[in-house]
Amino acid sequence: MFLEAVWIGFAFACGLAVKRVGLPPLIGYLTAGFAISSLPGTIAMPEHADYVLSHVAHLGVLLLLFSVGLKLNLANLIKPEVIGGGVLHFAISIVLLAPGLYFFLGGDSYRAILLASALAFSSTVLAAKILEGKRELRAFHGRVAIGILVVQDLLALVVVSIAGEATPSPWALLVLLLPFLRPVLHRLLDASGHDELQLLFGMLAALVLGGYGFELVGLNAELGALLFGAMLAGHRRAVELSRTLWGLKEFFLVGFFLQIGIDGVPGVDAWLFAVVMLALLPLKGLLFFFLLIGFKLRARSAFLTSLSLSQYSEFGLIVASLVLPDWLVPLALTVALSFIISAPLNRKAHPLYDRFAPWLIRWERNTRHPDEQPVSLGRADVLVMGMGRTGKAAYDYLRSRYEVIALDSDPARVVDNERAGRSVFFADAEDPGFWQSLDMGTVRSVVLTINDVEAKVIATRNLRSSGFDGLIVSHSMHQDEADQIMAVGADQTYLTMSEAGVGLAEHVMQSGRV
Repeated sequence: MFLEAVWIGFAFACGLAVKRVGLPPLIGYLTAGFAISSLPGTIAMPEHADYVLSHVAHLGVLLLLFSVGLKLNLANLIKPEVIGGGVLHFAISIVLLAPGLYFFLGGDSYRAILLASALAFSSTVLAAKILEGKRELRAFHGRVAIGILVVQDLLALVVVSIAGEATPSPWALLVLLLPFLRPVLHRLLDASGHDELQLLFGMLAALVLGGYGFELVGLNAELGALLFGAMLAGHRRAVELSRTLWGLKEFFLVGFFLQIGIDGVPGVDAWLFAVVMLALLPLKGLLFFFLLIGFKLRARSAFLTSLSLSQYSEFGLIVASLVLPDWLVPLALTVALSFIISAPLNRKAHPLYDRFAPWLIRWERNTRHPDEQPVSLGRADVLVMGMGRTGKAAYDYLRSRYEVIALDSDPARVVDNERAGRSVFFADAEDPGFWQSLDMGTVRSVVLTINDVEAKVIATRNLRSSGFDGLIVSHSMHQDEADQIMAVGADQTYLTMSEAGVGLAEHVMQSGRV
């Protein structure tokens, strides 16, 4: 148990320390890895420690990408901004980075191109984890970001092949038959029930069929996990499966972040390389921003997408392990520091956009993207923002007496509610530009049923700043979150669990059996 005591103890201590100062725990896990690596003799770790941690990290990445796939709509990937943005950014990044790296590496063009390719990618793990944590995987900018990352994963297959990885076997063509496996997977998920069999089915699909299955035919295991998750995305119990796997996925991902830091203690040259690459990191984000603006995205969507992709990728470590072993530690440091910069910035993504919006909006094109939000609410009396379980319940209760309209940032959820006869449209409640250009019409009350507290705070502030003086009511899970929402202008905030208890008590009283 010595191995587990060191890893878990260091990870918990460092994760708790950085959380206390407002940073994501994953930065603490990276710090824990470097701390373990810097100790004398790595505190007598057993010989198999590196292999075990590498395997745990790999499982965490596969489960994360499988969970991302469960929330994907493959039709959303076939978009110009996704394919064009991903491919063009990759190509332009190599063109810009390779010449400088060519001189830095002493005229080795092959290694310069491989290193430039490794630095061109963004981190699927960090971006997906940040978007998932903010519940923005299904928001428009979240879908664009994940789509671009999937395109990068496909490009990664090409780079790995160039770097000397085994080429796909002829059996890889069987991947074309995967759509025919979809009904079988759906039936297995139905048959697995709600208990431990469902957990085992999720691991079977993510790790065995997706991960190991793709490895057997010479394809990328991470891509396999993502695709198998995507094949289950339309199932009615996909969200339940994602929740079942959540805790296991989070634990294994700790190993991934530990592994990055534990690969070695960086020297002066590694720090110099990392500092130079970090200085160039804003250019990575700017390139994404202007490419997405070129594909008709609004400034806000382009900014949020670009910020979520503004870090270096763990794939650089894969390239280094194959053909650039002497660059493994410098790249590990570069990736880790880019995570440390990117994670807190993404937590403040919406306030950052509010601050720079006047400058960013100047670059918008006059044409509208097809997913751009509507601008009029018509003759509605009540607006419900967020159509999860709480939002649907509020909508159904209110529409018996009022004209109700709703919005949600998840296109799939919008379609489902429209089929159920509800008046719902796609919009991002956190977008200040949306509220400023919106005609509230006859709306007198707004019900906030969005999950994320930051989204509710921003939506309330934007409503008030745009001149709305009607009733704003919100739900919340915790008192401190309720206080934040009230402080920016909400009229009433209800604690969901407390109200549920009161509702149960009312049913008991109304039954007349007490």
